[in-house]
Amino acid sequence: MALEIERRFLVHGESWRNHVQHHARLQQGYLSPAGEGLTVRVRLSRSAGGETAAWLTLKLPGADARSRFEFEYPIPIEDGEALLALTPRQVGKTRYALNLPGGEWVLDVFEGANAPLVVAEVELTHAEADLDLPPWCVVELTDRGELNNAALAYRPLQSWPAAEREALLGGRPGLQGRPGNQSS
Repeated sequence: MALEIERRFLVHGESWRNHVQHHARLQQGYLSPAGEGLTVRVRLSRSAGGETAAWLTLKLPGADARSRFEFEYPIPIEDGEALLALTPRQVGKTRYALNLPGGEWVLDVFEGANAPLVVAEVELTHAEADLDLPPWCVVELTDRGELNNAALAYRPLQSWPAAEREALLGGRPGLQGRPGNQSS
């Protein structure tokens, strides 16, 4: 059983591009209702080199917002494409692997109805791991369930009221702050 421990951050600016190792285009579909504890996801990945892969993933809540149980299985590409075709609840993004200390860093640039959202994630070895955050990680999103991928598939950013979107993306008081300051 794999326990995934991660923290997530809203990203502003382009300085993160200096840390890119490689990237891939991801299309994710959610096959289970949001908010019921179990998330069933199908993911299709197309790398910049043209390689394609597909996975079926099951996620269950962990002890806190930073951890969850994750079971991921490679599946035939044709099955991944067929499963994606069965759900309208999808998220498209480009994922960049980053060369940063402190854990396994990735950064997602969302597309379509979730653009212009940019989120960095770091997988940690344990929940209390020290983390030296880059300055472009401006707001911690770890505890913000409405901004996880499954939630964004059901309620995309562009469907949010304009004031809510602007508060998140425009950095209005109440949501903007230095990393580590939890805000709702």
